[in-house]
Amino acid sequence: MSSLEILLTGDLILDEPDPDHWLSGIAQRTRKADLTIGHLEVPHTHRGQERGDDIPAPAADPAHLSALKRAGFAAVTLAGNHMADQGAEGIEDTIAGLERVGVAHCGAGPSLAQAQRPAVLERCGRRVGVLSFNCVGPQSSWAGPDRAGVAFVRVASADGEPITPSAALACIDPISLANMRAIVEHARSQLDLLIVAFHKGMVHRPAVLAPYERPLSQAAIDAGADVVVGHHAHIIKGIELYRGNPIFHGLGNGCVITRALSPAQRHPQREAWARRRRELFNFEPDPAYELAPFHPEAVHGMMARVTQQGNGTLDVGFVPVHIEAPGRPVLASPEQALRIRDYVAGITIKGGLPPLDLVLSGDTVQVPA
Repeated sequence: MSSLEILLTGDLILDEPDPDHWLSGIAQRTRKADLTIGHLEVPHTHRGQERGDDIPAPAADPAHLSALKRAGFAAVTLAGNHMADQGAEGIEDTIAGLERVGVAHCGAGPSLAQAQRPAVLERCGRRVGVLSFNCVGPQSSWAGPDRAGVAFVRVASADGEPITPSAALACIDPISLANMRAIVEHARSQLDLLIVAFHKGMVHRPAVLAPYERPLSQAAIDAGADVVVGHHAHIIKGIELYRGNPIFHGLGNGCVITRALSPAQRHPQREAWARRRRELFNFEPDPAYELAPFHPEAVHGMMARVTQQGNGTLDVGFVPVHIEAPGRPVLASPEQALRIRDYVAGITIKGGLPPLDLVLSGDTVQVPA
């Protein structure tokens, strides 16, 4: 059996014109992999009513979904904190648009049962599955038996505050954890390889992991996941090997191109959040990054790279990515790749994870077993 190369990116927001241009800096690599999988952050719709219980993200043009297919994306995860921002209609239109262009999806649907189903893809003689769970709320985005929304793992705040992305989330609900484990176990029994994606962690904070992130990720591997990835933080986080399986705690921004985070806008909630987050997280975005005004360290990016060999073993690493102004991801130059390698090694240790001896080889930073 031949080897199978999988690339995984973080958040994708394509609500500016010409999405092919914004993806073009990484597309040559995402098209090359046997499977490329990303996380679609916002609904793609012209319908729906904006939900007001969290800071809503603007919906993107459904026509932009075809750019993902042209860039080589085979599947996207949908269980994030913004996928339900335009309600059931936004979820319906996003799924319909993805199916129209031939991109598989998981993590959202018209009911909880459908949101919990894996996306299954066949490549290189293998059945590869992907599951997607939201861990950060808001609860109104979660699917129910007869309610559209996203799949989730309930993580409560230590102080009893409502479950929202801005809360100090810490405590995994044991019933929800057991449900996630059962979903993973069942899916893995029908697959050759299973990837589990969690929308988790703390935004805009370099290195640090929330208390629940490692136990949750390790529980997924204990249940049968071969690879675990995280996104949501909009900054990359450290890498962990657990029982020989990789956990990428934060893939950062895959391609986030939006004006929704700029203070110069007419939407009062988004304008207030753009200003408040700089105070909360103690950073000042570079004004050159007008379409991606994130923490200065968020210029370092990566795509997780996992290669399953014919004998079933996994080679693990990542493709270094540089985010150039005003927010376009590009494959890192050799000099940038070395800086990103060193950055990931540093944040892995700062995040309380075992140190890794990372080796740059070609376009990939290898994570030795």
